[in-house]
Amino acid sequence: MRQGNTVFGLFAILVVACAGGSVSTDHPQISPGSFGDDVAFLRRYSEILVLQDEAGMGRVVVAPEYQGRVMTSTSGGDAGPSFGFIHREVVAKRERVPHMNVFGGEDRFWLGPEAGQYGLYFPKGAPFDLANWQVPEALDWGAWAVLAHTPHEARFQRDIQLENYSGTPFTLHVDRTVRVLERSALATAFGVELPAAVSLVGYESENRIRNTGTAAWTKESGLLSIWILGMYKPSPRTTIVIPFVAGPETELGPVVNDAYFGKPPADRLKQDARVVFFRGDGGQRGIELGVRRGWLRGSGDGGHCVRGQ
Repeated sequence: MRQGNTVFGLFAILVVACAGGSVSTDHPQISPGSFGDDVAFLRRYSEILVLQDEAGMGRVVVAPEYQGRVMTSTSGGDAGPSFGFIHREVVAKRERVPHMNVFGGEDRFWLGPEAGQYGLYFPKGAPFDLANWQVPEALDWGAWAVLAHTPHEARFQRDIQLENYSGTPFTLHVDRTVRVLERSALATAFGVELPAAVSLVGYESENRIRNTGTAAWTKESGLLSIWILGMYKPSPRTTIVIPFVAGPETELGPVVNDAYFGKPPADRLKQDARVVFFRGDGGQRGIELGVRRGWLRGSGDGGHCVRGQ
């Protein structure tokens, strides 16, 4: 029996000014913190693909060696600000570490659940503690095959074998596509007018998993979910905007579910009629909240994690 699941993640970053800075040692014409500076750094350690929109200013870096993840993006070409958090020390060492290799990146593929009787991140019978927590290898280390790429899109694939905490084996095929979106497509997707003075970059990742084993996936033995995680550079002026599906809570549930780690302070979260605003300053660790059709985790350890489900 063949089963599958598909998740799309749509990300857009809008800015009205570009970051400046002193001259970088990587390139005499590229400033630290710029997209070009991050591109030059990444190229020293791995193969990367740079995708861009038709105008050439909205650009996205995708790294096949790091599971086809989006490492960073910009709305201003090489000289523009680089939005993604890249853990340069880990990238440069190129050494595997226990539990998880934190390379950073704006959009990376994961699978869930993490823990519980159907969890994928703990060996069977082990206690649910950090000492036994381990990201499955296919999600944490090693290149994904590049099926095709154009100036605007890159496609990847990977065959994966896993076993959950209850001992259920999973054999699956993953297809992942990252594509840059044009201004007109973003305006349509968000239902807003985009003034010419606003610079932006937008992209989406399309992620599909397919059961290639002989046994059906069932609730009784455990199921899989697709997660899309990302880390962005925090700043005192960064705001994360999360649209949600409007409607009565009796039918759709609460707009915001903050029972995971506790209620965030009032000055970090605001809810409008169709949008939730979350402060992206990276100043408080351990905030995780669910918004209809998405999850967001705020962190104080160098970036922000946005998880779509």
